[in-house]
Formats: sequence, structure tokens, C-alpha cells
Amino acid sequence: MTSLGDWHSPDKKAQLTSIARTAPIHNRSVPLGTRYGTIYAEFPMPLTQSREILAASRLENVKYAIRDLACVAQEVAAKGHKILPLNIGDPINFDFETPAHLIEAVHQAMREGKNGYAPSSGVTPALNAIRAEAARKGITNIQDVFVTSGVSESVDICLTALLNPGEDVLTPSPDYPLYSAVLSKLDIGLNTYYLNEEDGWQPDLDDIKRKITPRTRGIVLINPNNPTGSVCTRRMLQDIAELARRHNLVIFADEIYDKLILDNDEHISLAAVAPDVPVVTFGGLSKNYLAPGWRIGWGVISGDAAVVKPYVEGVNKLLRSRLCANHPEQYAIPAALEGPQEHLIEVRKKLRSRRDLTVQWCNSTAHVSCVSPRGAFYAFPKLDIAEGDDVFVKELLVQKHVLVVHGSGFGQKPGTRHFRIVFLPDEKTLTAAYAKMADLIQERYGK
Repeated sequence: MTSLGDWHSPDKKAQLTSIARTAPIHNRSVPLGTRYGTIYAEFPMPLTQSREILAASRLENVKYAIRDLACVAQEVAAKGHKILPLNIGDPINFDFETPAHLIEAVHQAMREGKNGYAPSSGVTPALNAIRAEAARKGITNIQDVFVTSGVSESVDICLTALLNPGEDVLTPSPDYPLYSAVLSKLDIGLNTYYLNEEDGWQPDLDDIKRKITPRTRGIVLINPNNPTGSVCTRRMLQDIAELARRHNLVIFADEIYDKLILDNDEHISLAAVAPDVPVVTFGGLSKNYLAPGWRIGWGVISGDAAVVKPYVEGVNKLLRSRLCANHPEQYAIPAALEGPQEHLIEVRKKLRSRRDLTVQWCNSTAHVSCVSPRGAFYAFPKLDIAEGDDVFVKELLVQKHVLVVHGSGFGQKPGTRHFRIVFLPDEKTLTAAYAKMADLIQERYGK
């Protein structure tokens, strides 16, 4: 409603009543109402919306290849076809179970009334357990610890707290699409560095050096890597830390798969080899502890206290603005990090067998080759075909009902083609999926 003014005399009331009753708005007379000594003209709502409500233009580059294929898969499933899903890294969809002691810890927290808001940084038992775990990994100089709704929120908050318009952060190619999606949401241009397939998908240090500019604020390192399964060597971590030191960069060390090392390699935290460098180390319950749906992740900020102090304050400002992470599930963090770890032995045993089956199939099939993954549960085979890997992936889904993700959805060197396999399913399921893939490859590309 629009006020036509206060009135206190019969003459004023009569004058305003006349104006209000006859004033044309949208070619219609306006009904008159009064309230508390004020006269109002009631504007009719338009019958239809006159213009489209457009989404922000910066969202045009927000893509998430892993789930963007779901709409096509739904169409295939609607026709009665059973899909073999090798596309999403959710262990609970297969023969893995969340450890019982984690479930009991959350249940107990709920029974004890831990169902209100939590502190924005997280509950004290969880924060203490994360600090102790970081210390076991050799991380010192810890300046802050916080709990988030999955590592996804940690990434979003930490990138948002760092970057100004026109600045950038180096991200790997291929990489987990979350990083490019968050940067696009912030209207930050992508600055990618390549992983070297010929060197076991290790970061290409020369490419990183070429890509650093005066506007570069940080480097993202996913270790073990999604989608390639590579694990960085100590020397590589030291070299990346030295670049960060030289150029005053923050390193975002995504180590969500750090306990899923498949061979006899040691996982080394980047922050452990560079205590003086500003590093945000990400971890969580989703992968190592088989609880992806709980959405519990965390960040550990380390480095020189005086150097990171303003950045820590920015991160905490954003943590406060979104209230808190899921409260009762935070009590699973000390149960996970300080409790029994036996489930990891069986998880790694299964993954090692399924990794070996996957790599053997890739390297014995025409038009396919694969660097053996050393961590996590992904393989990133190379395709020797003339058409795009997105075409291959769609045809595989439509014709053979096997769902994988195209390599171009993660980024790759120009002229190369890949696809990502999640080898979480059991051997029988994987064997059936690989037979279908082989059939399509032979039918479409020949022997």
C-alpha cells in the first residue's frame, strides 16, 4: 500500500479521498482504505510477471560434471534399464558401512540433547581431536581449526575469505569440479596448472611456475588426487611449498583421502613439510570414515601466526555468518579420529583388489590405457578415440547403461580424452561394467 498522507481535518480528508478514488493506476481506479488516521491507496498486483527473472551471469560457468549427467541417467532408467553406476564416490552405495562406533557417538549426542546450535567453529571435543590428528600427521604451527558442512563448505569459505575481484588461485587440471564451481560463483577466473600423466599425474612444476602472476593468491593441491588417484612425493610437496614461500601464496591441501593409500606409500601432509607456509589442510568423515551423507568436514590453518592472523579472522567471520555445522554429527569426529581404525584395513583391501582389476582391464583393452591409482578410489583412463570423451560417456550410458564421467568435466590437456571410473563396486559389478564398455569400444571404434 502507498500512503497518501496523514489528515486531521474534514477538508483535508475530503480532498485526499477524492484524489485517491480517482487516481488512475495501471488504468484502473484505486480503492480506498484507511488505517490509524492515514489514508491509503491499494495498488492492484499485476496479473502476470512482465520480465524473466534471470540468474546471475557469473553462474554460466558453474558446472559439476559428476552430477550433471544425472538427468540423462534418469531418462535411461525411466525406460526400464538398470544402470551400473561408476560415477559418484559414495562408498555407502556399495558394500561399505559407516563404522558402528561413529553411529553410536552421534546417537548418544542426540540423546544427550546436543541438538541445538553448535559454536560456529565447532564443538570442543571435535576441535581437540582434529588438532591431535593434525599433530600425528606432523602438522605444527596450527593457528586455527574449524568444522564445516563437509569439505565442500570448507573450500567455499576459505576461497571466499581469500580472494578479491581480479585475483586468482591455481587449481589442478584435472581436478575435482567443486573448486572451479566455487571460483565461478565468486566470479573469479580460472587459472589451472596441469598434472603430468607421463609422471604418474604428479603436478607439473614448470607449468605452475608459468601460471603464477602478481594476482595469484594461492595453490590448490588435492592429495590423493580426485580424479586420477595420484599421490604426491615428498620432493614434490617440498617444491610446491618453496613456490608458495617465494610468492607469498596460501596452499589449500585437500587431504580428504589421506587414509586410503592403496600401496605401501606413505601419505605426507604438505603442512608437515612446510610449517612456516600458510596452509589450509582439509579433512573429513566422508571418505576415510564412510559417512558422506553426514556432511562433516574440517579445516586446519597452519603457518606463521602473524602472517595468517588477518586471514584467520576473515575465515571466522564467514563461519559465524553461517551459524554452524551439523551439531550431533560433530561428536563422531573424536570417535573417528581417536577410536578403532580396523575398518580401514578391510576398505583398503577391497579397494586394492578393485583397483588392480580396473587397471588390468584398461591396459588390456584397445583404445584405453591407465596410470595405476595409488590412493582414493578413482581411475582416470585415457581414451585413444577420434570423438570427444563426452560423446563416449553419453553413448556408454544410452547404449550400455554404464555411467561414468567424462574427463573433460574435470579438465585435461587439449587434445586428450579421458573418463573417470569409481571402482567402489564389487568385482562382479565392475567385471560386468567393463565387459559392456569393451563391447561399446569395439562396436564404435574397432579393435
